[in-house]
Amino acid sequence: MSFRETQMGFRFTFGSRFKAAAFLVAFGFAGAGLVGQAAAQERPIAYTSDEIVLSGHKFFGSLSKGLAEAVEAATRRWGRPNGYILGQEAGGAFVGGLRYGEGKLYTRNAGDRRVFWQGPTIGFDAGGDGDRTMMLVYNMPSKDAVFQRFAGVDGSAYFIGGFGMTALAANDIVLVPIRTGLGARLGVNVGYLKFTDHSTWNPF
Repeated sequence: MSFRETQMGFRFTFGSRFKAAAFLVAFGFAGAGLVGQAAAQERPIAYTSDEIVLSGHKFFGSLSKGLAEAVEAATRRWGRPNGYILGQEAGGAFVGGLRYGEGKLYTRNAGDRRVFWQGPTIGFDAGGDGDRTMMLVYNMPSKDAVFQRFAGVDGSAYFIGGFGMTALAANDIVLVPIRTGLGARLGVNVGYLKFTDHSTWNPF
């Protein structure tokens, strides 16, 4: 075999290996991206009532019997939530009849996500700045599915043991905000809530 043939064979072998390696690297990155997307869209696993109550006690800073009763009432009506949000109404929550809030959506297996919400208040024009809110999320197919507008469900408002609870729904997903104090009474008057992945002043 001549030197030229040997050289050509080396170029062919090296070139083939280089292309194969480049393909594997590209495939690896693509695969990692698909895995990341799959994780982001993974259906969250449901929580037990005890887990929700424990998180609520830590969040509200109280071992109130009323919280357990509110969670039990929600469980009887809507089952076990597969996500929950802990947050509070942001500063200036009541501007022009609107309320604004932010918090974090927690799931057991699909990761957590920062969320923001906006919605109208009916019959109130002041107060409640910084009120803490816990929201139970039911039938959520993925954590990104919460980013839409949820309308109030008729006949779903309760006031149990100092905690106010109501329900909002959109595309088979049910969202149940639980508030205490002044926020509890305001919460049952919310007609809808719009959730976004970024802060905005636009409630529509």
